[in-house]
Order: sequence, then C-alpha cells, then structure tokens
Amino acid sequence: MERWNGKVAIVTGGSVGIGKAIVQKLVEHGMKVVSCARNLEQLNEIALELNSKGSGEVFPYRCDLTKEEEVLKMFDFIRQKFGVVHACINNAGIAKNTRILTGNTQDWKQIFNVNVIGMCICMREAVKLMKHGGVDDGHIINIGSVVGYKVGDKPLYSASKFAVRALTEGLRMELNAEKSHIRSTLLAPGLVSTEFAKRACGEEQGKRIYRTNPCLNAEDVANTIVHVLSAPSHVNVNKMIVTPTEQK
Repeated sequence: MERWNGKVAIVTGGSVGIGKAIVQKLVEHGMKVVSCARNLEQLNEIALELNSKGSGEVFPYRCDLTKEEEVLKMFDFIRQKFGVVHACINNAGIAKNTRILTGNTQDWKQIFNVNVIGMCICMREAVKLMKHGGVDDGHIINIGSVVGYKVGDKPLYSASKFAVRALTEGLRMELNAEKSHIRSTLLAPGLVSTEFAKRACGEEQGKRIYRTNPCLNAEDVANTIVHVLSAPSHVNVNKMIVTPTEQK
C-alpha cells in the first residue's frame, strides 16, 4: 500500500458500516479520503476521530447519490481541492423489503437510483477526473454482493447487484478498449454484520438475521479492499467473492 500514501480516494456511503471501515483503513495507510454520505454529522464525527490518529486525512462531504447535481458538485470539489482522484470505492447501497408482485414503485426507483445510477455517475466522473489529472493507474472498486450471483429473497435488491456486476465488467471492457491502465474491481461480500439488514428489514428482524447466520464484519471487507489495492499496477483483480467460512 506504500504507493497509495498521500493519494486521493473517494468512498461513498462512508458514514456507517462497511464504508466507515474502508475509510478508516485507507486513512491508516496515509490516503486523503473524501468520505461522502447524506449524514454529515456522522461523517464529521468520524473525521474528528481519525484525523487525530492516522497518517492520512478524512474530508467529509454531504452528498445524496440520487441527485446528480450533488454528485457533480462533489467531484468538482475534489477537482478544485486536489486536482485529481486516484481511487473510487462505490460502497453506498440500500435494500428494501420489497417484492415484484406487491412492491412499491418508489422503493424500486430508490434502490436502482442509489445502487446503480448513482454508482454509474461516480464511475464516470471518477475516471474523467483521473484522466484530467494524468492518472493512468487509478482504481474503481464497486461493492456488490453474493446476491448478484444468485437471487435472494429480495429480488429487486438482487437485480441491482446483478447490474453492479455487469457494469463493473462493462467498465473494465471500455477502459481496456481505450488502452487505459485504470483498473476496475467487483467485490461481492456475503452477509456482513452492520446496520444494513436492520435498515432493510427492521430492527428485530435485522438482529435475528445476524444472530442466526454466520457473518463477516465490516473490517473484513475493508481488509479485502486493501488487498485489492495492494496488487501491483499490472495486476487487475477483476472480481472477488468474500464470504464467512460457514456460509451455505
């Protein structure tokens, strides 16, 4: 990770769970991390804690990924402050306990606006900023899910993660066609014990899911991000599935 020291990263959904753990790890390795989410208070608390410890630094930024104008303003902030970005970790995602036959259209739109469209805008703008700054060894990492390989009990969420899988590979193909050395990686975790299931299913059901199933923790996923970034620049980890050892 030495070559990433002092480099600029953006992490979406950086206020809680996996995103927070990723921000912590990147700061430990000396990176300047623009951490974005809708909850600026949580982002500021994390920055206050980490900026007094790590060799890197956190720059909190409030952004709603469902609003393109806010995403574009965020990348303009990065361009004006740093002139470049070297790594983009698209971690933000939501799930709704919604079905095909009985689901609410607004829930469906929210899932795809965050998990798919918001991610696409971030990929496009990150690569654009990498090219603007002359970075040909940058890295885009998208957090998918094992349900992007096998449909789970939330088909709309699964569909969004199938899309993440396809779009990450599509990005790789487009970059390859341009002879770019910017890399793209899909990281698909199994069940991770965070606030995610509680938000999607409710407090009690979320707790029950984590209590009755083997889980990763957020730091496991963050460590995997470090592993992917640590690969030599001529090595592209296209995709990685990480699950608890006992997950069926």
